[in-house]
Amino acid sequence: QVQLLESGGGLVQPGGSLRLSCAASGSSFSMYTMGWYRQAPGKQRELVATSSRGNTNYAGSVKGRFTISRDNAKNTVYLQMNSLKPEDTAVYYCNAGGTLYSAGFYWGQGTQVTVSS
Repeated sequence: QVQLLESGGGLVQPGGSLRLSCAASGSSFSMYTMGWYRQAPGKQRELVATSSRGNTNYAGSVKGRFTISRDNAKNTVYLQMNSLKPEDTAVYYCNAGGTLYSAGFYWGQGTQVTVSS
C-alpha cells in the first residue's frame, strides 16, 4: 500500500517557476516508477513526467522546461517547473506503480497550479 501527498502548488505568473513535491509512504519507494500527471478543466488527465531507475520520460509540451527528480532516501519525488505558461494550469497529481508511459494504481489527491498574470 502506498500513500502519496503532494505539495507546492499555487499561483504563478507566466514565465515563473514552481516546484512540486510528493512524499510517499510505504516501503520499496526506489523500486516504484513515479510520475506526475495533470488534468486541466474539461480535459483528460495526461502524463507530464515519469521516473524509473534512472530513466525519465516527459510530455513533449514540457520537455526542456520541467524536470522530474527523486530522493529515494526521503521517499520523495519532485517536479521542477520553469518557464511556466498559462496552458500549464491544471491540477497536478503524483502517481506510483506504473511504467514510464502509463500510470499506476496509486494516486495523490492533487495540487492546483495556476499560471496567470
